[in-house]
Amino acid sequence: MLHRVFKAFHYRDFRLMWMGACASAIGTWMQMFAQGWLIWQLSHSARLLALDPILQAIPIFLFSLVGGVLADRFERRHMLIFSQCVQMSCALLLTVLVGLHVVKVWHFLSCSFVAGFAQAFGGPAYSALIPTLVPKEDMPNAIALNSIQFNAAVMVGPALGGWALHTLGDTACFALNTLSFLFPIVSLLMLHIRFLPEKTGESILGSMKQGIHFIRQQGAMQGLIVLGFCMTALGIPMRTFLPVFADRVFHQGSGTFAMFLSMSGMGSVVGALAVAGLGNVRHKGRIALAMLMCLGAGMSGFALSRSVPLSCAMLFFSGAAMMGVFAMVSSLVQLVVTNQMRGRVMSVYNLTFRGGMPVGNLIAGSLVPMFTAPTVFVVNGVLLVALGLYFFMVQRRIAEL
Repeated sequence: MLHRVFKAFHYRDFRLMWMGACASAIGTWMQMFAQGWLIWQLSHSARLLALDPILQAIPIFLFSLVGGVLADRFERRHMLIFSQCVQMSCALLLTVLVGLHVVKVWHFLSCSFVAGFAQAFGGPAYSALIPTLVPKEDMPNAIALNSIQFNAAVMVGPALGGWALHTLGDTACFALNTLSFLFPIVSLLMLHIRFLPEKTGESILGSMKQGIHFIRQQGAMQGLIVLGFCMTALGIPMRTFLPVFADRVFHQGSGTFAMFLSMSGMGSVVGALAVAGLGNVRHKGRIALAMLMCLGAGMSGFALSRSVPLSCAMLFFSGAAMMGVFAMVSSLVQLVVTNQMRGRVMSVYNLTFRGGMPVGNLIAGSLVPMFTAPTVFVVNGVLLVALGLYFFMVQRRIAEL
């Protein structure tokens, strides 16, 4: 069974990329934990707490399609190294500002915007590079394992961030994140694989149109993209507002916030391991829709809970379901696209997937002060269940995949 779960680790280049990305993701979540808590402590504003991920996502929304075109035209490793260096510079700047006790909320917001700009170019390159490191038949396993490193970081990062915040001080969270970017940079330099793009005289706008035309030709692809957008718009904001639940609903401190994030991440790891063990299973569409409805049920259960243990259980369950949806949908998208179009198609998918985050956070940030966080996220959970039922019973293209 373990051989099936970790099959993609047999390939050296995938192993290197996975380890580098894992170290960077853990550092990033350590910083996100500290950053979210500091923004809340400095402002006590739900809107500013929501604005931070929104500003990070705006440049992704604006430039991701251009990043996808460039990922099909240039060496993808070089684009990723550039992206990592820019994000490392932002983390270093915040380390200095927090260490000198002169940091303001707008410093966090500005650095989030710059980091998002770097991710707009690094994200499509990374999504296009990962599937080329393994044979096609092992691609679903590689995607699931790649999801594990991100969600293991969601579990480990906040726990380490909470320890660092209480033991070493808030500056340590940002300093450790700065150092973590060295790991993916070194890993990228050690890769054997090289992407040699075909020369083209097509304009960037023309290449973008080719990618969109390719998506429109692939029947269910449009449904997968809509599904990805709705999942992030309705599901991801719950993680953004966990500090509000910890403080206003349970009247606890940063320890409860870290525990909530860790339980959500732990569930995501379990969900990714389950998907990796399934491998190239049939009926991925049906599994994705079933997991989407489980995600909605888990979110509503968390929002209604007034018990910390029950809330942790609901976060674990919803984290596993969210990863099941993400891994299955990503596998379906990657299996359809050709390598020459991979950067452009994945940039559109990443754009809608990541674009749902600022939209969802903006809406939730406006509604939470009016209706309370539990009410907003009960409704979000119900909407996810309804969306899954719609694709199961009315628009069945995804269910038939």
